[in-house]
Amino acid sequence: MEDFLSYAFIQRAIVAGGIAGALCGLAGVFVVLLRISFVGVCVSHAALAGALVGVFLGFPPLPGAMAFSLASAAAISPLAGKGGISPDTATGVVFSVMLSISMLALGLLPGARSDGLGLIWGNIMTVTAPDILFLALVAILFTLFLVLLFKEIQAVLCDKESAAACGIAADAISQAALLFLGAVIACGMKAVGGLLIYSLIITPAAAAYQLTYRLKTMFILAALFGAASAWLGIWISWLLGWPSGAAIVLAATAILIPSILFSPKKTAHSSLFS
Repeated sequence: MEDFLSYAFIQRAIVAGGIAGALCGLAGVFVVLLRISFVGVCVSHAALAGALVGVFLGFPPLPGAMAFSLASAAAISPLAGKGGISPDTATGVVFSVMLSISMLALGLLPGARSDGLGLIWGNIMTVTAPDILFLALVAILFTLFLVLLFKEIQAVLCDKESAAACGIAADAISQAALLFLGAVIACGMKAVGGLLIYSLIITPAAAAYQLTYRLKTMFILAALFGAASAWLGIWISWLLGWPSGAAIVLAATAILIPSILFSPKKTAHSSLFS
């Protein structure tokens, strides 16, 4: 264990993994409770498309991932509203476009395409100090959003229509949550990979949902499970030589399984908002 912790890149991976995992868990609470899993898949593919386009154009992948993920998160609701189509259909349209852009950019990359493939599968061992600083900034902003607007967020997650009827800016809060989801996906993609980042968002939150009836506790557990998944995955990756992104997602799944098996909700029924 001392050898494991003695390397600087491992230390950076542990810090980045803890922040990214916690962020993914927090964002996942919105995905689980608002039942917008397909939106999460869409935004994660948008982040991958933006990163690949950035690599193709010779720019760092993070700005491209951030721009595309935020744009896709912001476009879904207006597209559905102005186009007269359902939100699911609007999400499907954006998802198809982003998937096509990803495949096009990957196909146009010269050489062995190792940079592009690295973005698909992720490698937390390659995170840098600027990556960690950006993760920390997003974490601070997301935490402030949750703390300052917790009562309004709770109302929206309980019943969006009723919250809006009570004068709460439900649409604005939902849109802000989607934008933070996009930022979290863009920041965590380098660590987990464009194809796997959504799994780290949904799985810790799903595990937390199984174990509590309180929204505040669900947020805390989801963040802890996300960070623990990242740390356990890093250790497994080091020990067995597995790809770090896959190891992190498998670690999250290992947390989810006992959460389901021992969930108090198997025999009782209540609400997170009681």
